[in-house]
Amino acid sequence: MTSMLILLCVSNFIVIPFFTQRQSLSFLIRIFWFVLIMAGITTLSRNRSRMRFFSIIPGLIVLVTVIRFIWDNHILDYFDFIIDLSVFSLLIGMVLVKVFESGQVTIHRVVGAIVVYMLIGNIWAIMFQFINVHLPGSLQVPASYDDPGASPATFLYFSYTTLTTTGYGEILPTHSLTRTLVTIEQLIGVLYPVVLLGRLVSLVVGKTDTSASDQTKKNPDSQ
Repeated sequence: MTSMLILLCVSNFIVIPFFTQRQSLSFLIRIFWFVLIMAGITTLSRNRSRMRFFSIIPGLIVLVTVIRFIWDNHILDYFDFIIDLSVFSLLIGMVLVKVFESGQVTIHRVVGAIVVYMLIGNIWAIMFQFINVHLPGSLQVPASYDDPGASPATFLYFSYTTLTTTGYGEILPTHSLTRTLVTIEQLIGVLYPVVLLGRLVSLVVGKTDTSASDQTKKNPDSQ
């Protein structure tokens, strides 16, 4: 969890805003994601057949990345988009399992919850960027942001301001599809912390009640 959080922070706050054009760093980040996904698959897969099935996705990451270095074609953009969505969805699912499972409330569980929140922002940024490229005018981006073209950092910024319901207003959804995605992300940004806090409180209360019950059984005269 900690490694994933560190990688997310490096990717979102350093690499994407300042080094987007450097393909070598993007390739390195993809390799890190590959390692983390494989580690998560190995940890959470209950049997080998499920592990082999999930391993297809990280394998496609490597395949598409290598092909893009050799032969860059717009068709690969669609494959890249689907794979990125699959990767982030898989990561979110794997981490959520650990965050909401029964057990003690530890620092790793809290870090995992933060990772999920950040991954949600990333996956929406990917969708906003893809839609803006293939459906021009779906987002109203200021001219200063769109010269010579809106960068991934622009959509990541827009996604996080939407997720946190900050809404500065300089980037606006102008198409029904992007408006729907914005609405869904805003709802997730509001409801996720509420559901998370409710789950964490229930785990703490449940542990306290169990401890009290065990103590009562050991000392029945105390009643």
